[in-house]
Amino acid sequence: MALLNQQLQRFLLTRTDYNYAFRINKKNHIILKERNRSSPSSSTSSSSSFHCSAIAIEAPSSLAGVAGIRWGLTKLQGAREEMEDDAFIVQPDNTLDGFSFAAVLDGHAGFSTVKFLRDELYKECVAALQGGLLLREKDLKAVKTALIEAFHNVDSRLANLLETTEEVDESGATATAMFVGSDMLYVAHVGDSSVVLSRTGKAEVLTEPHRPYGRNKASLQEIKRIREAGGWIVNGRICGDIAVSRAFGDIRYKTKKNEMLEEGVKEGRWSQKFASRVKFNGNVVVARPDVFQVALGSDMEFVLLASDGLWDYINSSEAVSFVRDQLRQHGNTQLACESLAKAALDRRSQDNISIIIADLGQTNWQSLPVEKQNVLYEIGQALATVSFVSLGIWLSSLLML
Repeated sequence: MALLNQQLQRFLLTRTDYNYAFRINKKNHIILKERNRSSPSSSTSSSSSFHCSAIAIEAPSSLAGVAGIRWGLTKLQGAREEMEDDAFIVQPDNTLDGFSFAAVLDGHAGFSTVKFLRDELYKECVAALQGGLLLREKDLKAVKTALIEAFHNVDSRLANLLETTEEVDESGATATAMFVGSDMLYVAHVGDSSVVLSRTGKAEVLTEPHRPYGRNKASLQEIKRIREAGGWIVNGRICGDIAVSRAFGDIRYKTKKNEMLEEGVKEGRWSQKFASRVKFNGNVVVARPDVFQVALGSDMEFVLLASDGLWDYINSSEAVSFVRDQLRQHGNTQLACESLAKAALDRRSQDNISIIIADLGQTNWQSLPVEKQNVLYEIGQALATVSFVSLGIWLSSLLML
């Protein structure tokens, strides 16, 4: 269980040219540190002049943010051997013109990509969005273009870093980020995490998972793109290996595709004849985000962003009802966040779980009426359970004859 204490963990004051960064030592003194300009993680366009001044929060304890927004964040390690998820919230100080930033990162095959994204994704987005100017103007086309460019730049820099490591690093990560303002929400989505909005208790799923299987429109588009790029899908996995079609890192499906193909032959995963027929026409896995804009009306209650470790075991409607019930009881967003993660573990979630909740501050939870249960539905569920158990007992008795 990777919960941190309920205090602000660090204060970041950085420039988007990545040359300087503030950190806090054990005595809470702020120290200025100059970064190595030759480091891959410090390379960026010299034209960037925007300053990032922000508070990064690990466990916000229902900290109030922009326009009364209250945040909750939790990260739990499931049955996996390693915790490769991460999540963070950034409260801006005139950096994104009144917008808060939050992101969930779901890593695989190592933690290197997640670490890089945590350090660099926010700063790249700030630069691309011109310090929040584009968000304020509410021009979706301009915001979309900027965020696609930011994600591309981060992935390119990450690929350069992964290619120069002494040991082979095939790590990757999905990333879903949201920019929350007083009246507008923007989402940039890559991978299989999900953003759900509660509108007067009704769940609205804002994102579609990027996976190489399924019959929905998003999945069919991903399957088509992968095949057009020269890739193939086996048992719902790209090249029989990875089950997510958009991610950062994963250079074996980008800059190292041919090497991946040769390794597959050596390992006996496919024949040389098969490999000779494969013609790659582009990256099989990409980090191009879907970008959405949502106006936040008075009926919007909260936004829930979580990794697939939650959604594979609790659907969006259940999650919204659970969080509303929690907030009605105590109004603490952090406690609601932690309780939701524990509920997923109780349902035997095997994956790591990262959850962020943004209570938009527009709902008086104490005065909210208790939701009426659907009596007919509950009776139907009870009868179905009894019938199923009775059938099992009857079949068992037949087998004993």
